[in-house]
Amino acid sequence: MELLEIGKIVRPHGISGRMKVLSHLELQDALSDLPEVSVGRKVREAVVFSLEAVQASSGAFILKLKGIEDRDTAAGYAGSSIWIASDKLKPLPEGEYYWRDIIGMQAVTEEGEALGRIESVFPTGSNDVYVCRQGKKEILLPAIEEVIRKIDTDRKVMVVRLLEGLEPS
Repeated sequence: MELLEIGKIVRPHGISGRMKVLSHLELQDALSDLPEVSVGRKVREAVVFSLEAVQASSGAFILKLKGIEDRDTAAGYAGSSIWIASDKLKPLPEGEYYWRDIIGMQAVTEEGEALGRIESVFPTGSNDVYVCRQGKKEILLPAIEEVIRKIDTDRKVMVVRLLEGLEPS
């Protein structure tokens, strides 16, 4: 079973063991039906906790985990990551992808020129940006329809149109 990091515990929230978590999720309701999450600084150290309550907030969520009953215990988890089993992720609508599906893809132009591999993704507010690297060359590809022409998750290939100013540096 593969675990995916969905957030990082920032601090306790209140006195009853709740924790504020900086979310890596775009859809905050992804946790609403989960019975459990894993918590740990590293994935191999993660411990499973039953999920008692979750409250979505802007860019964050508040978690209440079974067995964490006070502020001091919750504070001990600050800096830890929240992980969920990948098979528990909700399916996305057509044309939307999880970052884990994008990272590692080979990017090619519409003409078939290899640009490199997608190494990371970062949000900008209006759209995500895909970091594509080939050797020492890097190109930042905005995740907009005019640039990202096709994503083939089966073949792990992304077809892009290089607009003016998007040449590799």
